Amino acid sequence: MGIIGTPAFARAMAWQIAVIKGEPNIFDPTQKIEWKILLASILTILAIEIPIGLAVAKRWFPPLPTVGLVRLMGLILLVIIVIKYGKGLSSIGFAREQWLKGLKRGLIWSVAFGIFAGILFIILYMLHINPLVILGRGLPFKGYGLIIFFLVGGLISPIAEEIFFRGILYGFLRRWGVVLAIICSTAIFALIHSRGMSFPLTQIVGGIVFAIAYEVEGNLVPPITIHVLGNMAIFTIPLMA
Repeated sequence: MGIIGTPAFARAMAWQIAVIKGEPNIFDPTQKIEWKILLASILTILAIEIPIGLAVAKRWFPPLPTVGLVRLMGLILLVIIVIKYGKGLSSIGFAREQWLKGLKRGLIWSVAFGIFAGILFIILYMLHINPLVILGRGLPFKGYGLIIFFLVGGLISPIAEEIFFRGILYGFLRRWGVVLAIICSTAIFALIHSRGMSFPLTQIVGGIVFAIAYEVEGNLVPPITIHVLGNMAIFTIPLMA
């Protein structure tokens, strides 16, 4: 069957038909994120994260609300960059028309990933390995802080991260092939989330799954959905332990 039977070919044909019909707000898998979008996004993130990170380290601002506002600001600015310097949100598979379908597909992916994770947990327990140790320690906040923690870490940050790591970074690297784009975007994603000398296993697995979902679906909402529900699950497990 060759390339004609692949999802990428099907999406490319769907986009070509949409263009003929005058429906431009369809994800084009052949589009590439230009270097100026990637550069503007990186500079924007650094300009926000570094000074605010230093301010939080010096305890000038409360950590959690500040991080939440910074991530929300970064999310908004990344969207503006893609719209202004790119070809709109459809170029990263995030047009409004794609949200509902992407959410449905994301839920299916999340269920499949959850089943896989559950099987993996069982295997680890049988090997006398506590999977909670791999996921990390308990939650650092209680009460209202816990609600803000879930809002920031479980919703705002995953959306912002998927726009950058998959929509922009993966989209930029995609010109050199799927495998390289998955490896490089996942490596950077895991490196940013690494803590000390611990091996970022969950981030590596997550990064690969998010990238594959994005590549297969041609829609940014499925990896966002998987990421949000995955983080929520990881945050909830310590509460049940």
